[in-house]
Amino acid sequence: MAVAVIGAGPAGLMAAEVLAQGGAAVTVYDAMPSVGRKLLMAGRGGLNLTHSEPLPAFLARYGNAMPNLRAAIDAFPPQALREWSEALGQETFVGSSGRVFPKAFKASPLLRAWLRRLDSLGVQFKLRRRWIGWDGDGRLQFQSPDGPRDLRANATVLALGGASWPRLGSDGAWAAILAAGGVKISPLRPANSGFTAAWSEVFRDRFEGRPLKAVALTFGKHTVRGEAIITRTGIEGGAVYALSAELREAILRDGTATLNIALRPDTEIGELTAKLSAAKGKQSLSNFLRKAANLSPVAIGLLQEAAKASGMSLSSLSPVDLARLIQAVPVRLNGVSPIARAISTAGGIAFDELDSELMLRRVPGVFAAGEMLDWEAPTGGYLLQASFATGAAAGRGALKWLDA
Repeated sequence: MAVAVIGAGPAGLMAAEVLAQGGAAVTVYDAMPSVGRKLLMAGRGGLNLTHSEPLPAFLARYGNAMPNLRAAIDAFPPQALREWSEALGQETFVGSSGRVFPKAFKASPLLRAWLRRLDSLGVQFKLRRRWIGWDGDGRLQFQSPDGPRDLRANATVLALGGASWPRLGSDGAWAAILAAGGVKISPLRPANSGFTAAWSEVFRDRFEGRPLKAVALTFGKHTVRGEAIITRTGIEGGAVYALSAELREAILRDGTATLNIALRPDTEIGELTAKLSAAKGKQSLSNFLRKAANLSPVAIGLLQEAAKASGMSLSSLSPVDLARLIQAVPVRLNGVSPIARAISTAGGIAFDELDSELMLRRVPGVFAAGEMLDWEAPTGGYLLQASFATGAAAGRGALKWLDA
């Protein structure tokens, strides 16, 4: 039985492996000239495969999508992913944050070993093939360097990714194709993204690319500790990404959102006030804050930005008011960074368009996996885990369809 897997990222390659192991003749199609480009990009940061936390807490990271992802992740949980990686010769380890990485700390050795395994299973690859839909007889249609191509498959797995980093192959063009066929698609939106802020020219030029380290970011009822990075147009970084879903929805609803940043989260306001009550002498305010409150230049610059935005002078604040500002610097966010720069994508194929095997109800024999589905998760291994798990689930579903 011939099966077409469209998309050569983690979800598509995992579906191809499951299908080939089940005896299907698998061909993987991708618009790019090489496979796994987004996986290789993820590997630049060490390739965070999954997370070691207990499964109930792990599943909760998927929020409202958790009930729809539970079966796939239960069938291919984090431990199974680690064992899979180690069977490819890529041992894993748990970092201090609980995140799981290959010991090689990069993606290329794992991808090479994986492709060797797929080759041994007989999986074929046809690259530079852009899927453009189906013809009137249900044949898959592709654009290729040699012109249009079509084929009939006994089953198809779609694993075309979201719409972030389109230069790596995920451009979200599939959404219009499926929507035209009546498939309900939740709008594709940036996830784990940065946000825009109206920095002053002086702050932007001086501090672009500088990190705010060991800070605590608060929005609404949620606080996240970590690092944020000042960009030319706003702010990004791990702690920002952890709050990105809530911030994004607030900005889409209200136009703006105010993020509060604690610059010294481990210091009580009383202790900070006492330090700021010391005589400043002939020191500049910046030098005084650097010594008394242990603030970096970018942190001091952020305080200055907040003071200017509220129409007050930083030097006019009392020690207690200055301490309070240090522990809750308001940053007004006025937009979401473009989806092309986001780490991942929210939105996608609505789960009620899929059956329990991830088959499209409107297109029998066609399955979907990975970021094409309507879920999002924070960074920390949750993105890759769900992509691998749903790819495996779609592969199993396609095998059942073929056997029916």
